Amino acid sequence: MTGEFTTEEKGETAQMSSGQAPTRQSPPASDGLPLVPARAPGSRFSVNLRQSGIYIAFALIIVLFSFVTDGELLKPQNISNIMVQNSYILILAIGMILIIIGGHIDLSAGSVVALTGAISAVLMVDQDMPWPLAVLITLVAGALIGAWQGYWIAYFGIPAFIVTLAGMLVFRALTMTVLGNQGIGPFPDAVRTLSNGFTPSYLGNIGLGPLDGADLFTLLVGVVTVVAIIGTQWRARQARIGYRQKVDAPPLFLLKIIAASAVVMTVIVQLARFKNLPWVLVLLAALVLGYTLLTNRAVFGRHIYAIGGNVHAASLSGIKVKSVTFWIFVNMGVLAALAGVIFAGRLNQAGPTAGNGFELDAIAAAFIGGAAVQGGVGKVVGAITGGLIMAVINNGMSLIGAPSERVMLFKGLVLLAAVAFDVWAKRRAGSTR
Repeated sequence: MTGEFTTEEKGETAQMSSGQAPTRQSPPASDGLPLVPARAPGSRFSVNLRQSGIYIAFALIIVLFSFVTDGELLKPQNISNIMVQNSYILILAIGMILIIIGGHIDLSAGSVVALTGAISAVLMVDQDMPWPLAVLITLVAGALIGAWQGYWIAYFGIPAFIVTLAGMLVFRALTMTVLGNQGIGPFPDAVRTLSNGFTPSYLGNIGLGPLDGADLFTLLVGVVTVVAIIGTQWRARQARIGYRQKVDAPPLFLLKIIAASAVVMTVIVQLARFKNLPWVLVLLAALVLGYTLLTNRAVFGRHIYAIGGNVHAASLSGIKVKSVTFWIFVNMGVLAALAGVIFAGRLNQAGPTAGNGFELDAIAAAFIGGAAVQGGVGKVVGAITGGLIMAVINNGMSLIGAPSERVMLFKGLVLLAAVAFDVWAKRRAGSTR
């Protein structure tokens, strides 16, 4: 489409900004007022598989691996390991989902992780620079890398696939130039704590009967999180009703809230029984909250959805397509740098082979989490869920002693199934209109 937005298309673009499939508005009556739907919002008990399918699949995968591992998957230490060992992939998935929503791809993320990890190691270990300043410089370096790629993509017009493929090779070569054949380490204790450490026990422990003791502060964080989830979902539901949009039936809405709260509290209780909250989980929670607000509430986030949905229409409506595209790649560079510091701190050294394949895991997390291949659709929470699905598969297969080729086979089939389901859901939605 090359013309301007129609009234109906503007409504769809606004809904795409929250990562939801657009809904058709009621046609106006003869007096100019909208017709009231024959069926009240939320009166049908039906499940939107396109929106909820990823969470149902996640639950089924957890149940499957809990069964085949005899409960080892959900033990406190293992849950903590899943969070800590996959934190950098989840950070990359946040940046990757924005790029995919905008209709692009980034194949260089893993190489940027390696290069920025090497830069941080040189600054902290070789130059003995204070770690806060070194981390800041590393993040700036990541932003410059993203700006370099964003310029060629946004302003020079080279496809992102080609630019980031070149970047994958260039940044890996630079990493090897900086590090040679050996890694640099060890890292300062503060960086290692951020990557592997846990929050202190601020309020002491509390007894949980047969579950033994648990950190009280961590449990309170879980309670606050559940209250926030309930409040946010309730306000969102009321807003949709106010705009006469479709919402879940009350029983289904209540079931979703209970399920989400149960999952959060289960994870929190298990973490509280082990070593409290991992610092990387605190960082990740802050990133998820911030980027969810960016995509759902900020004008910049709505522009990303509009560009991914229809770049020509977005341009004609006054959106600065080149500027938005440029900045989402700058953002990807910063998040890759942050992941580079965390990964290097976790290993306690920066190595020339760090980050191999990370970009593929981040891309898979975004698509499994509901991102559309054509762009314009996706959620930050969905990308995190997709990343956790990959993490659970890796961890569960490792617990049962599966060989690496079987793990890759399983992950590949899950990715193919997720994309095939997205294509099927779109065709089904189109055929029912």
